[in-house]
Amino acid sequence: MEATKTEKLADDDKRWSKAVSFVFAAVLMAVPLLLIFVGGRNIGAPGAWIQTAVAGLRQGSNDLSFLHPRRAHNDRLYGGLLIDGFHEESCHSRYQSATYRRNAGRRASPYLISKLRRQEALQRRCGPGTAAYSKALEQLRSGKSVASPECSYIVSISYRGLGNRILAAASAFLYALLTDRVLLVDPSNAMDELFCEPFLGATWLLPQAGFSLTNYTNFDMDTAERYGNMVKDKVIGGDAADDVSTAQLPAFAYVHLNHDATMDDKYFFCDDDQRLLRRVQWLVMRTDNYIVPGLFLVPAFREELDKLFPEPDAVFHHLGRYLFHPSNHVWGLVTRYYNTYLAAAQQRVGIQVRIFGALPDSPALLQQITTCTQKENLLPEVLATREPMSPDPGAKSVSVIVTSLKSWYYDELKSMYWEHATATGEAVSVHQPSHEEFQRSGATSHDTKAWAEMYLLSLTDVLVTSSMSTFGYVAQGLGGMRPWVLYKPANSSAPADPPCGQDVSMEPCYFKPLSYDCRRRKQWTDPSKIVPHVQGCRDAGWGVKLVGRSG
Repeated sequence: MEATKTEKLADDDKRWSKAVSFVFAAVLMAVPLLLIFVGGRNIGAPGAWIQTAVAGLRQGSNDLSFLHPRRAHNDRLYGGLLIDGFHEESCHSRYQSATYRRNAGRRASPYLISKLRRQEALQRRCGPGTAAYSKALEQLRSGKSVASPECSYIVSISYRGLGNRILAAASAFLYALLTDRVLLVDPSNAMDELFCEPFLGATWLLPQAGFSLTNYTNFDMDTAERYGNMVKDKVIGGDAADDVSTAQLPAFAYVHLNHDATMDDKYFFCDDDQRLLRRVQWLVMRTDNYIVPGLFLVPAFREELDKLFPEPDAVFHHLGRYLFHPSNHVWGLVTRYYNTYLAAAQQRVGIQVRIFGALPDSPALLQQITTCTQKENLLPEVLATREPMSPDPGAKSVSVIVTSLKSWYYDELKSMYWEHATATGEAVSVHQPSHEEFQRSGATSHDTKAWAEMYLLSLTDVLVTSSMSTFGYVAQGLGGMRPWVLYKPANSSAPADPPCGQDVSMEPCYFKPLSYDCRRRKQWTDPSKIVPHVQGCRDAGWGVKLVGRSG
């Protein structure tokens, strides 16, 4: 009798579930028509939600949790980080991106938000197309410095891989915020095609017409105006910076903070040198590093940085979300892939595999990836048997996105989860957007895919990255995630042990930091002794990165 009653209740549940599914399916069919009727043209986010719901219905699941998916927040301005007023058709990603993020991320400080509004006003008042900019160009062409210039500028050279270029532009932008300079980004290497303009009513791109430093992209260690050269030759710089007259100042200075920067170049991070550089109207900066931790070591900047970033482990998180919005073409790649392969998954896992050079496919690295993801419970283990298991309708769906120049790692992971059942009953699907085989920095088609894949990784729930990869740094910062980093083995004959570890913060690593005391010149010092929230990097022991404040 009890069994009959239980069976009746189960039948009632099934009938109720089918009825709800039928009604909900009808609603789903009506929603697009309603959106069209009310004139809603921007339906990217609703489209993703509808696809998630349809996927749940197609799977025949009685779990209607997709009615309330663990979706992104709807604060399209990220708590005031962004500003309203842009024409949405010119850049779909700017106001849509928040609806694709499950992780709302950190809140920007009110002081940072107000500082960004002031920077936007500065870009409009002094940027290209203004009288102040024309006047500054004339001064630059004259080859002479000027006392108390109306507007000052920093030009960021777009150089090396896309990840390097993004981190370099973010570094230059923070320096611009700290020193009241207009940021101008070198538009070469498709920087003008990959990103939307971040400033309302102004541009961040350096116009080539009228800019007298026609060879600025070729500036290097031998450039006469390189600041390190001028310091070394005692032309300017050093402790007597305040004694330098306006007539002695150059019309511009080239700041070389590349991986091969010398100690003389790194005096850039000293107070005396910063007082001098403030008086130079034009700076041109080349770096392939994320120099932000170095700026935190400049005593004159610390108070301002503390107000801007009460959470110093979120600097790139805020600057990245403010500055870097995928262009419409790139955003189309992101949203189409997301809606097709990621939207319906209950858990999204990103795995970034960086292969340097023409190294062969590595079974050891594959083993490191599987050991890491399974040991840290990011992905389920698989059963040794290939016999099918009874499907668990309540099991979690997991979608894995692999980004790599090579396809082999994706193929192996996909085969493993296709040919073997998982120990937990979870359904795991593995996807890879592209595999270019070799890095072709500066090639627009290559960089377009790279930018789309960085952004897709930033939309996952958990992230596994390769050591010392700027590609991974950008993804983790935009996503607001502390990744699990695949450690490089101590030697090639033994696997890394442990295979990975969660990073201390989501901030990128600065590989070539200041390593001396500015006051004593040339005496080595530990940066963490100067600023406690500047600590060593786990993936590059000689580098430093920003971490959260202790206590």
